[in-house]
Amino acid sequence: MRYFLFFIIAMPVVEIIVLLLSGKVIGFWPTLFLIIATGLIGAYLAKKQGMETWRKAQEQIRYGMMPGNEIIDGICIFIGAALLLSPGLISDIMGLILVFPPTRNLLKPIVIRFFMNRMNKGKVTVIRHK
Repeated sequence: MRYFLFFIIAMPVVEIIVLLLSGKVIGFWPTLFLIIATGLIGAYLAKKQGMETWRKAQEQIRYGMMPGNEIIDGICIFIGAALLLSPGLISDIMGLILVFPPTRNLLKPIVIRFFMNRMNKGKVTVIRHK
C-alpha cells in the first residue's frame, strides 16, 4: 500500500516534467497532438480488446469453463484504459503496454505471480462455491 501512495504522489510530478521536456524538445503542438493521438488510439484499442475479452469469457462460461485468462486480460485492459484516460505520456505508454495484446501477454505471468503471492500470504480470500 505504501508503494501505491508513493506512486499516486510521484506520478503527476514525473508526468509534468516529461510534458515540459517534450514541449521544449519537439514543441507545444506536436506534444499536444501526441497526447491526444495516444489517448484516442488507446481508447479505441481498449474498447476493441475489452469487447473481445468479454466475448471470449462469455463463450468459456457457456461451455462450463472458468475464464481465468480472460479475467486477467480484463484486469489489464481496465487498468490500461484508466491509464490512457489520464493525461501524460508515461501513463499513455504504460496504458498502451497493458492494452496491446502482445505486450499484455508478456506481463500476464507477472500479474498472475502477484495475485498468487497475495493469496499465499493470506491477503486475498478465495471463496469457492460448490
